[in-house]
Amino acid sequence: MREEKAGKRKPNIVFLIADDHRFDGIGAYGNEVVRTPVLDDLAAKGVRFSSMYTMGGQTAALCVPSRASLLTGTNIFKATVSEKEVMLGQTENQQLWELNPTLPTLPEVYRRDGYKTFGIGKWHNGKASYARSFAGGANVFFGGMGDHIGLPVHDYDPSGIFHADDAKPSDKFSTELFADSAVDFIQQHTDEEPFFLYVAFTAPHDPRTPPQAYLDQYPLEGIPLPGNYMTEHPFDNGELSVRDECLASFPRKPDEIRQHLAEYYSMITHMDEQIGRIVQALQDSNQDEHTIIVYTADHGIALGQHGLLGKQNLYEHSLHIPLIMRGPGLQVGAEVRGLGCQMDIYPTLCELTQTPTNPQVEGRSLVPLLEGSEDAARKSIFGAYKNVQRMVSDGRWKLIRYFRCGEVGSNLTQLFNLQTDPWELSNVAEDPAGEDHLKRLEEELLAWQVAVKDPIKLVSERSQG
Repeated sequence: MREEKAGKRKPNIVFLIADDHRFDGIGAYGNEVVRTPVLDDLAAKGVRFSSMYTMGGQTAALCVPSRASLLTGTNIFKATVSEKEVMLGQTENQQLWELNPTLPTLPEVYRRDGYKTFGIGKWHNGKASYARSFAGGANVFFGGMGDHIGLPVHDYDPSGIFHADDAKPSDKFSTELFADSAVDFIQQHTDEEPFFLYVAFTAPHDPRTPPQAYLDQYPLEGIPLPGNYMTEHPFDNGELSVRDECLASFPRKPDEIRQHLAEYYSMITHMDEQIGRIVQALQDSNQDEHTIIVYTADHGIALGQHGLLGKQNLYEHSLHIPLIMRGPGLQVGAEVRGLGCQMDIYPTLCELTQTPTNPQVEGRSLVPLLEGSEDAARKSIFGAYKNVQRMVSDGRWKLIRYFRCGEVGSNLTQLFNLQTDPWELSNVAEDPAGEDHLKRLEEELLAWQVAVKDPIKLVSERSQG
């Protein structure tokens, strides 16, 4: 694969990232309700990674640490703040929204390698990192969320200052606006240099207000409840009253959850159609055959699973993300099942394009997995949420450890066998048959926490022994 690229023009990259799009919200990932023909086609003509995970974060605005990890190729504790700040446990400090200035971003390394970098849409990691990442841009949104019509967006500012007063409210739905900018860039790009086009959608994040024609495609009677639907979460996980959880009534009502899912799927279908316009622009400009298209998301979301609505948890629905890649040097119709982490995308693209990477990158290239080396897969992946939740999984066995912090949270452990219990309904932490797995995972989690300088440490009788 890598040898085939030698001596050829480097491929373009179109990097598409959605907000809140969980792994099973795509037809190609097994969802029989949502309509995603464009993403399904990209998966059919490229590679679908079925076991990619984000790592959580130290703030309720999880798009910040997850995008920071993706953009720097490092763990969530290193990606945004200094070691001192992490150790102080400043979980809501605004500095957590800024990328670590010592770490070159993914588009920045491409910019240094001669690519024309162009950023469109949401950037929730500070203006300074955007300025050093992109040589151009359009309709840039510095923030976490907002109305999809009237979103305050900036023109590209060569000075990198992006004064707040210069933002203008959009007159189009955000998904269409960002797709328009991407199509314009592709059509106007006539330079010999390859490009790195970064398009960050605010969909399907709430407020989920899809155009009515798309909502009409999802009548409530056709929306099944998830297999782990609950009216309420069975215990205090440390974050039951965050904004996201208050977007539906307590206890959860079946039709209300169906309405949330219908709006979610509608937003996804609308976005899928707009992505189709971007793909068509590549084809019309004869750039499709030498462009790698990447589709992923910052994290997932619950929407009724486990009685939760948001993503401030470490269950599969919130950590498990889609990753689709299609383009030169990639197989057609392949599925990669080995465990991977969001920060692995950075070195993977660099290896595919023979682009020098940053030596501080902690992610592992997925190229060996693409070439059939199953031994190259991660043995375990890890996650954190604020100072109240920690997680480790080897793909089959998964441990979630909860901590009481002040007046919230619980001191308890969950152990799931994902092979027999993919909905994470049966906690076997007290089952003697799972004792060896519990001990092993606790030790792995503690070792990871020490390695990444986690501000909290796993405390248990086993880890003390």
